[in-house]
Amino acid sequence: MAGTTALPLQQLIASLDNSCLPKILQVCSGVYFQGSIYEISGSEVCFSTGDLIKVINIELLSVCCDDISNNEQFELPINHTGLFKVVPEEMPYSSIEEMLSLRPVGLESCLPFTFTSRFKITIGNFTLGANRALTVLSIERHEGEEDYVRCHVQGQQEASAEVCIPLSFQGEFRECENEERFTLQEIMSSPCLRSRKFHLINTTKGERNLVLSPIYQVHAIMNLRKNVLKFPSSLEVDVIDVTETCKDVDFVTPLSLTEVHAQPDNSFPTVVEILEEAETSSMFKCSWLPKLSKSSHLIFHKVGTSAMALLSNQKSRRAQQYFLTSQQYGGRFRRRPREFNSVYELYVASIQAPGLKVSVTRSCEGVEEEGLPTLSVGEQLEVVHCETMELPCESSNGQKQSVEALLCQRLQEPDDDEDDDDDDEEVKQQDEREDILMPLYMQGHFVEVLADNKKYRLKDLGKEFSLPLDVKVVNRDTELETDPLAGFPSLRIEGAMLEPTIQASFPHSPDHCFEIPTKWLSMSVCFTKDPLPWPNGQPPKCHVDSVTEVTNTFFYEFSKHGNSDATPPPRPPKRNLSSSKSSKKSSNSTGKSSKAGKSKHAPDKSIPTKELADLTLNSKKRPPAPPPPIVLNDQPPPIVPRKQSGADMTTGKALPNTYVQREESKKTKVPLGDVEADVDSDHDYETVDDTFTTMMKKAQENVMFY
Repeated sequence: MAGTTALPLQQLIASLDNSCLPKILQVCSGVYFQGSIYEISGSEVCFSTGDLIKVINIELLSVCCDDISNNEQFELPINHTGLFKVVPEEMPYSSIEEMLSLRPVGLESCLPFTFTSRFKITIGNFTLGANRALTVLSIERHEGEEDYVRCHVQGQQEASAEVCIPLSFQGEFRECENEERFTLQEIMSSPCLRSRKFHLINTTKGERNLVLSPIYQVHAIMNLRKNVLKFPSSLEVDVIDVTETCKDVDFVTPLSLTEVHAQPDNSFPTVVEILEEAETSSMFKCSWLPKLSKSSHLIFHKVGTSAMALLSNQKSRRAQQYFLTSQQYGGRFRRRPREFNSVYELYVASIQAPGLKVSVTRSCEGVEEEGLPTLSVGEQLEVVHCETMELPCESSNGQKQSVEALLCQRLQEPDDDEDDDDDDEEVKQQDEREDILMPLYMQGHFVEVLADNKKYRLKDLGKEFSLPLDVKVVNRDTELETDPLAGFPSLRIEGAMLEPTIQASFPHSPDHCFEIPTKWLSMSVCFTKDPLPWPNGQPPKCHVDSVTEVTNTFFYEFSKHGNSDATPPPRPPKRNLSSSKSSKKSSNSTGKSSKAGKSKHAPDKSIPTKELADLTLNSKKRPPAPPPPIVLNDQPPPIVPRKQSGADMTTGKALPNTYVQREESKKTKVPLGDVEADVDSDHDYETVDDTFTTMMKKAQENVMFY
């Protein structure tokens, strides 16, 4: 390390790119303090003198802008939309080639640019005076000849000429201010531009000379740490490059499961150590997941790609469960009829399995206006295809509506009546199938009609039938200690997939293996040099768990990838209710006219009048209140002599029933004064006179007496 120059971390990282990584750096400026320690992403980090840092990746985060005039610094994001203009260098160039060497990469895309010469230029018979502006148009390169630049010279009285100047031409040249504009992305991608000064245009702070420096996020590992370290390159640490002298230093290399899967086959089996626990633990509900803790060890037997299927139980009394099942599962399945709750579900299933036959499980009344047919329990339908049908009802603009509908054939059952032979002959001659159209938005309840009673392996089901598919386990997998699929009355195979997996086990039970799907589990491990827990060359016979329970989060993520282009079911069309409203109005008007016949003097309710506006609830005539309830005891009441008010003792005649209204009582009614009768009332109550009121009061008194 003798003679190696220490550089600020920011400067050294800016001189690197991902093609020259990894690089090993050594800290030589003591301890970096911010407070006492530097915390990055929840990890406490400090760099001490002599620490070795292996840089494995750099990622551009932002740009630091340093104002030369006042030493002010500020940061801009890399996607900043502002444009920058190059500030001409104050020092002159000694040759054309030197001046061009500081132009950005891809010079042809940044042409033209202008420069001047302090002295006159003489090339052949052409002489150009001093301080004349020359605009570079192109660079001419010819094999076996000297390279030169083709320049445009603006003469007097709008005369112009072109001249070719060799790149090796000596002199004193200065750049002129050009109108070229660059973004931060363009500046940071060119090492030559990064060394220049710029003006930030379109700003209210005026033109300031800025030096731009990239700020990277450094991904590194240290020889004393096992996880990947991430820190900004702007840390005030001086480092030196010791890559050549520290090649033999052993760094722990963290690997993701995807990176492990990319390792060559001869790297396995091996013992690995978990550096970072699984981040997506919510995806799985299995026994081995809680054991994947930090610093624990695993045996990785081999890597490969496994064919798997995602199964779910049908919702019933049990909670919804999902299982990721390998096609090596040894159980046997039998198909189960699927249930459908809409015509749209029938349509989707018929696309995957043509010739679908279903049975109606719930009756459905037909609605002629919406084109819905009548369905009865037990009817069998065979799906034919989807076509367009015209609805009887009209839309809001009065036009006929066309919707997508499913054409089915109603399979008629044979008639059991054997008496009418002539009728049987006619029925046989007719087609036993009846075509019906059901709109896709129609709700219904159907069950699939199956005649298959064969037992299948999981891998055979995926070959012969389209998914999803309803099945039931009829023979459990005997290689599994407990088969979680065997106890369900019905399972649905949601879909199939090819998953990159790692076959793993724990050191205390190396023969009991499980498969880790690398795409669905994220954690960091490192290879160790620990010996395998079996004799050399005698690996155990592995038993792999073929069923792994997953969560509903896994199912939702799987559904998003598999059905991202699935269209939602159609909505029913808007009905034109004008006809129904008119029918209701006509019926209401008929009822009103009949009521008007009973009361000829009733005013028209559709026309507001002063009398109707003045009516209130208090002005309406109400029936008399009923007497209070009579509470009877278990003992009968004592007998009381009849009162003489019930009959005339002199004549021996009973008094007339005062409850019945008589003509005489109408003449003695109390006038209502200014209160108007409620002519709109639909009830015809009788008028109660004072005699009846007196009798009711006496009856109440007698009851209270008892």
